[in-house]
Amino acid sequence: MRMLKFSLLILILAVAFGTQAARFLTVDTAQPSDVIVVLAGETIARPARGLELLRQGLAPRLFFDAETGRIFNSHLTDIAEQYIHDQPDAAKLAVCGIASHSTQAETIDVDRCIQPLHPHRVLLVTSDYHSRRALLIFSRRLPQYQWTIAAAHNPEQFGNAWWTNREWAKATVEEWAKLFWWEAVDRWR
Repeated sequence: MRMLKFSLLILILAVAFGTQAARFLTVDTAQPSDVIVVLAGETIARPARGLELLRQGLAPRLFFDAETGRIFNSHLTDIAEQYIHDQPDAAKLAVCGIASHSTQAETIDVDRCIQPLHPHRVLLVTSDYHSRRALLIFSRRLPQYQWTIAAAHNPEQFGNAWWTNREWAKATVEEWAKLFWWEAVDRWR
């Protein structure tokens, strides 16, 4: 009987944790800052959220991280530059070329881009499911800045009821694996 109660308790806790697993990944603490940095990766919701925050006056400047690689015959940084050129706030925007393919390595490139501005507070913009881990990584790797984060939501990629949609489930499970790896291994390197 005792084992049955214990098993039932474990099952209840697992279900409770499971239903909140996606919600835990999302952090949205946007505060007025000296600069906004839109992290590389998703190219619809992240840039739109960054521009929204810039237009709300949360910072005077915004950097779009763009990988320095190519897609077909175009450099990704050139595509980002064209995107900036088409914006009414173009004078406040810049591209930060990113040579890396991981959030940890992206910190080096971001530091290189924002350092000339001598910012104290930096607002990161990234996908909602990536926000907790990105904030942890940037805070750990670049402690000279005060970090806040804005979560950009793309309902095609992620939602809190993660178990109801295949893409949401993949994003949630993958991000939990990356978060676990960060906390258990990479954080201590």
